[in-house]
Amino acid sequence: MLSLALRTLRARWITFAGSFTALALGVALLTVMGLALASSLDAPAREPERFAAAPAVVKGADTLRVPTPNGEKTEELAHPRPVPAATVAKLRRLGTVVEDRSYPVRAEGGPGELTGHPWSTAAFARYALDAGRAPRADDEVVVSGDWTRPGARVRTDHGTVRVVGTVADRGFEHAVFHTDARAAELSPAVVQLVVDADPEAVREAVRSAEGVRVLTGDGLRYADADPGRDGEALTAMNALFGTAGGVSAFVSVFVVASTFAFAVDRRRREFGLLRTAGATPGQIRRMVAAEALLVGVLASAVGCALGGYAAPSLAAWVVDVELAPGWFTIGDADWPYHVAFWTGLLVALSGVVVASWRAGRTGPVQALREASADSGAMTRGRWLCGAALLLTAGVTLAVALLGDPGDLLHRKTYVSRPMLLITAAALLAPLVVRPLTRLLARLPGAIGMLVRENAAAGVRRTAAVAAPVLVTVALAGSLLGATATLDRAGAAEARERTTAAFVVTAAGDGAFDARTLDRLRAVPGARVSASAPSAVYVLEEGVALVRSEARAVAPGALAATARLPLAAGKVADLDDGSIVVNEEWERHTVGQRVRVWLGDGTERTLRIAAVMTTGTGDNGVYVTPANAPGARADRVDVALADGADARVVAAGLERAARPAGGRVLTTEQWLSATDPEAESTTRYGLLLVLGIALLYTGISLANTMVMATSDRVRDLAVLRLAGATRWQVLRMVGAESLTVVAVGAVLGLTVATLNLAGMWGALALLSAPATIALPWSTLAAVTAACAVLATASAVAPAALALRRPALESAGVRE
Repeated sequence: MLSLALRTLRARWITFAGSFTALALGVALLTVMGLALASSLDAPAREPERFAAAPAVVKGADTLRVPTPNGEKTEELAHPRPVPAATVAKLRRLGTVVEDRSYPVRAEGGPGELTGHPWSTAAFARYALDAGRAPRADDEVVVSGDWTRPGARVRTDHGTVRVVGTVADRGFEHAVFHTDARAAELSPAVVQLVVDADPEAVREAVRSAEGVRVLTGDGLRYADADPGRDGEALTAMNALFGTAGGVSAFVSVFVVASTFAFAVDRRRREFGLLRTAGATPGQIRRMVAAEALLVGVLASAVGCALGGYAAPSLAAWVVDVELAPGWFTIGDADWPYHVAFWTGLLVALSGVVVASWRAGRTGPVQALREASADSGAMTRGRWLCGAALLLTAGVTLAVALLGDPGDLLHRKTYVSRPMLLITAAALLAPLVVRPLTRLLARLPGAIGMLVRENAAAGVRRTAAVAAPVLVTVALAGSLLGATATLDRAGAAEARERTTAAFVVTAAGDGAFDARTLDRLRAVPGARVSASAPSAVYVLEEGVALVRSEARAVAPGALAATARLPLAAGKVADLDDGSIVVNEEWERHTVGQRVRVWLGDGTERTLRIAAVMTTGTGDNGVYVTPANAPGARADRVDVALADGADARVVAAGLERAARPAGGRVLTTEQWLSATDPEAESTTRYGLLLVLGIALLYTGISLANTMVMATSDRVRDLAVLRLAGATRWQVLRMVGAESLTVVAVGAVLGLTVATLNLAGMWGALALLSAPATIALPWSTLAAVTAACAVLATASAVAPAALALRRPALESAGVRE
């Protein structure tokens, strides 16, 4: 069987080249995703930055710890607590204590993100003056980098300042240093301080202070800004590459299995001749398995090599588009190669098992009779698998809609669910191939008739060629349509929630001070509602500590500028002893009392004043400022009083916000600026997932078309002998290709629509604005690309075949 398999490989090299290409590219895709995922499992050790030279840093309580029957649960506090005054007094007796402060600064002509600090902390980051001197007055600063020079006057959101010195850029921030007194005015809160004393003595001094930590050595990195950014980056990359790997694995396995099964199915005449010559079913199966093993081993090895070569390029791209931090590179893990190689080999063997089993069971005469026309394309196994997958998709959708419709809006769900329907549609495709081709191929004359009859007669061939188009269109429509539908629903929710005429936002990630808020409230004709970001924590089912994002607002002002999507209760009932929650909370009945922890970890029991619908997940929690200690207003919604002139109010708001660097936006401008579509990380991540998958399916489409056309050389020659011209034959081949692409596109669009219909149902059940958003322009572009690829891949080999004499191609000897 091995020698026969080798001779078959030489004789049918085009078919096996197609299978080899599909498998090699599939394994390469799995290798790239595996290497990227393996490299995102661990981050390099980060050295301390701002406090590299500090003896010890004392950090206030920044973690909420709640004991439960399943052990202690922890969450990061939204507003860390300052070090207690009594503890600070003890520390001052041990040595010099330097209070650390950080606050955003905006400066004309400066970098986009500037961070202010007191000058006394500069030495701990080993900043040294390159030029000038230290600041001595409130309007003097030292800056890092070379964007300005000593002596320059710079306008900032904290007033005009004079640059009196510069320090070298350390690479981790763009710093602005004020005097300690001015820094204390700009940022009164202190959550950490540097103590110049023996670390052991410092630990002894803070031992009785709950939650206070002493950082030394490598632990000083936890005193830097956003110390968890590496962990967050790893989590984001794991999610990104996990999603991309899952989609890539599905697409590659789907296409490879389909390609190998199609390659075996095209050889029914050959198998019929072997059976007539006395070959047993077992011999045929062993021959096919040996062929698949040879191709599988070689293609998988080549795919692993290609994947190892391409992975660094992927890593460089995700760093360039800021999907990954600058330190991300491909590591030296071995397991992705093993997984990709053995998966490819297994898929290659699995792809031929069913087809070879069917070929072995077919009798000699029956095999020869079926060789020219497809009959019985829907085998019992295909029926069972297709129906089972379709039923599974329907049942799981119904269970989700009835039990937890919000789960259908999660990325992991709307990325994975289409795979069930895509596979079911591909298995059941032969059922609709004939009616679809007869409906779509409405060309006049003999060419139109041949296109319809050829596509309908070759059901397996049409279904196999349409499969990559089905995957491409269904994935593009489902994934891009899901994000567009959610974005549209989220934007509609935000628009319905606000009745404000203007929204004033703080500069950068900063907040408004009390004087700015007073100026805004004093603008004639303006009804002002200031809100601050915060969080509350609740223990659900006694074991799960859940964080909910919250806004701290004054109830009366909120009612004037917002229209919350309430399911029960009234906003006016919100007070310092109550809370507004949403239906996702375990307890969400008006009047019930719920035990919560505030943003600074303070435990409170609050009454539920109102309950909002769940929506798309952005309907958070509302509390009063008394229940958000440490929160600072970063947004001011402004409604117009009766009879007020919008232009006059806008001008007054501009004057009031200008000293603090605030921006005055109309509601439409603010909604546009906060539109979910503006999130580049999500967009690039989705493009990565789709781009890789669609590129692979496009190549596989071209590959399958070449295989299918090469098997029809005899048919094309017969058409020439019957009187058809060369151009008529090529037009027929091109029209058939377009028809098959149209079949795949219709099936893919149907799958995408069904997937989005499930999301529409979930949004409706969650009381969110529900409108299906299909990405028509993308679907049109994808379908057009498939049409061009399929037509070129079919016409080119057909044109080469037609250059040979018709009698020779038809196998007739003169």
